[in-house]
Amino acid sequence: MRRFANDLPETAAIGTVGVARWEKYSLGDLLPFQAMWYTVPPGGSPPQDCHPEVELSIVISGTATVEVKGKIADVPAGSAFLLDSREAHIVHNRSRDIPLMVFSAYWMPR
Repeated sequence: MRRFANDLPETAAIGTVGVARWEKYSLGDLLPFQAMWYTVPPGGSPPQDCHPEVELSIVISGTATVEVKGKIADVPAGSAFLLDSREAHIVHNRSRDIPLMVFSAYWMPR
């Protein structure tokens, strides 16, 4: 068994969002996907993102307000959302006092 802590200090800041990519665990090709945790501070929103990978995100704490093609959906802790390849999106944290933490796994589509 391997344990992966989400509270490690090796996070990179992308705007106001803290990102901890799993590359730091040196897993190589052991997993069929890449992964990361990210934290959006209260009232925060990262810039719009769009990438070639499919992304499955699980909300760990807080509520993610996910915006895609002008449509908005709230995704509470314990729920997940799936983004298709090249689907432009923004993950907002509309809370005034609770940080949003999300675990994302991503991979190239088949």
